[in-house]
Amino acid sequence: MRYLRPTSLAAASLVLLLATDGGAGTYAEALSAATVAAAGPAAKSPAPLAPRIHRAVLDDPAGPPAGRPREVFDGAGFDVCTVSSLDTMKAWLASPYRAIGIYTSGSQRGCSQPRLTADWIRRARAMGWRFVPTHVGRQAPCSTQKQKPRLIDPADAVQQGRDEAAVAVRGLQAVGLGKGSPVYLDIESYPVQDPACGQAVVDFTLGWTQALHAAGYRSGFYSSLDSGIADLAAAARAGSSPLPDAVWYAQWDDRASTDAALGAGRWADHQRIHQYRGNVEETYGGVTLTVDRDRLDSLVAA
Repeated sequence: MRYLRPTSLAAASLVLLLATDGGAGTYAEALSAATVAAAGPAAKSPAPLAPRIHRAVLDDPAGPPAGRPREVFDGAGFDVCTVSSLDTMKAWLASPYRAIGIYTSGSQRGCSQPRLTADWIRRARAMGWRFVPTHVGRQAPCSTQKQKPRLIDPADAVQQGRDEAAVAVRGLQAVGLGKGSPVYLDIESYPVQDPACGQAVVDFTLGWTQALHAAGYRSGFYSSLDSGIADLAAAARAGSSPLPDAVWYAQWDDRASTDAALGAGRWADHQRIHQYRGNVEETYGGVTLTVDRDRLDSLVAA
């Protein structure tokens, strides 16, 4: 997750508040207001700026898979880079967690998944675990993540999103997660100075969602609250569609809640996960793991 320097925190907080509260004003207008506030009363009013995120609409005749029930989990979860052994999953039944994030697909996953098979899913499910499938593919065009060099091409973002969805579907099928399951697109934190970068992420996500719906799956989206989630909320206000069916936002504030200000009614029907702390060592049943902590009230795969 990207953290802001203290000198920029106040202005950035104002930008985020105005960009995600669902009220009047665009992200760019919020940025303009923050600039004036930081400069002081003597500063001249800047010229109006164009909206950061523009409305984009794709055909979505299938929509979310209406014929298949949503699986919702409300409670504590965690995510790890590589799935643990079944013995570890059994030991961790002593924990408060019952949902786990699993990297099911993507060319830019940070870890290999030698244990992640359909049999692992079947046996972990029988223990009572629920799953948050995650796909790590192309990243924002302005991303500074050197370990993830494959980036979205703004000129082809929608089709690239569709292509990533096809890979994600194959990943779900390979581990026995059938139609109706969600899969969360992992877009790591990126700089927000370039509106074209944010628009490319939105376009990519619309293509991702369209293709998942067409294949009979549900769409999720993971990113940091101050970049990808802020831009997706701006896209929702602009009327873009089809938007993901659930969001998973990273904000390491140690608050185990899902009450981020994404706008009235935005992803409010059991459609949110909050990753609220990262890289924490925890021990249950005599087994220690390094995990990211999550609070879920959202779609999972059962």
